[in-house]
Amino acid sequence: MITKTFLLLLAAAGMAVAQQPVGDGKTDDTAALQHLFDTVGSVKLPKGTYLLTQTVKIDLSKTGFAALSGDGTVRLIMAGEGPALHFVGTHEGSAAPSSFKPEVWESQRTPMVDGIEIVGADDEADGIEATGTMQITLSRVVIRECRHAVHLSVRNRNVLISACHFYHNTGIGVFYDNVNLHQSNIVGSHISYNGGGGVVSIGGNVRNLHIGTCDIEGNHAKDGPPSANVMLDSRGGSIGEVAITGCTLQHTNKSPDSANIRIIGSGTDESLLRRAGRDTTREGNVTISANVFSDVQVNVEVQHSRGVTITGNTFWEGFQHDLVVTDSDHVVVTGNNFDRNPRYLVNGNDNAEKNGILFQRCTDSTLNSNVISGVWKQRAAVDVESCNRMQISHNSVLDSDGAALRLEQVTNSIVTGNILRDDREEAARSKEPSLVISGGKDNVIEQNVLGNK
Repeated sequence: MITKTFLLLLAAAGMAVAQQPVGDGKTDDTAALQHLFDTVGSVKLPKGTYLLTQTVKIDLSKTGFAALSGDGTVRLIMAGEGPALHFVGTHEGSAAPSSFKPEVWESQRTPMVDGIEIVGADDEADGIEATGTMQITLSRVVIRECRHAVHLSVRNRNVLISACHFYHNTGIGVFYDNVNLHQSNIVGSHISYNGGGGVVSIGGNVRNLHIGTCDIEGNHAKDGPPSANVMLDSRGGSIGEVAITGCTLQHTNKSPDSANIRIIGSGTDESLLRRAGRDTTREGNVTISANVFSDVQVNVEVQHSRGVTITGNTFWEGFQHDLVVTDSDHVVVTGNNFDRNPRYLVNGNDNAEKNGILFQRCTDSTLNSNVISGVWKQRAAVDVESCNRMQISHNSVLDSDGAALRLEQVTNSIVTGNILRDDREEAARSKEPSLVISGGKDNVIEQNVLGNK
């Protein structure tokens, strides 16, 4: 804590002392807080509301090790444009020990923010930005009413975000903004009601992103452009090696084209394009497991990707679809529950959600051992179009409108061991065949349990 005695000691040591931050919410504390970082580096603020009108820049090459901490009773009000706090380091290498300049370990590593709140009071105010840092760690941080809560720019390594609340910002909760960033973890946090998306990665070069045990919901603006609770958009770069595990992702179907997870794998990294042999790469190597998805237009959407595994998740209230996979390969969908549970009638949506699974122009992929039930107002519960070398096996596709499984121009595939039935009361039961095949060739289709033939 910054005390009078501490300031006197600084003066005795010959260090210039600016006015101590007041923390009354009215006095501009920008210069005082900037001075503390410049002269002390490690700042622990007492309870109070600290008004900022400009960004406090923490230049780690000058401050050395730096941190800001509170005990949950510290609030920063950002009344200017840009981030309230901008941590700037000089790390230009990878995460490999051989790539580090000595000064990064000796004076810059692990800048921290802990136990504070940042509230925006300007339309262009952000929370925290990190550029060129190694091991920046944010914990027990609340950021709200800003534009972007956390903005990761240019290049960083080994980012850790834990036990944070990024709530009701107009932009993005955690923004990977064309950043070169390997090794980042977002765990045990609430990221909700951010109008531009929850965790959004656009372009750049991102690897080893882990999102776990978070509540990520409502990160869509009703009148804004399409967004997602988690968006991985490789256009303009390359994003891969991602795990999304043990999260609740939901809300809101009222936003146009909303998604819980949207992966756009059409990357443009020049070094990878030479190996891909096409105009764009197919980024991926993404694992999506043990999550709970609901109440958006499309729960999970995968485009132009390779190596996506979706396993052990629970899906409901996909108002357009639960899962859409297009122009992708090596996608594994196994052991999930896609359901229409009657208890959610209380939500007042009057069964408007359609649900269902759609694969288009995909190859070398598997749909195995899933329960798919209550797909309504679709021509098929599972619709597979223009796909090659698919394995569709041991699924239960039940009590749905249209066909249970529809194959159109599917080739070199196996469809076996599925239960494809509609056993609702006769008036509600589908009049379509359980299995519909249109075109295609060289398929093995056997040992399926059909209702209507």
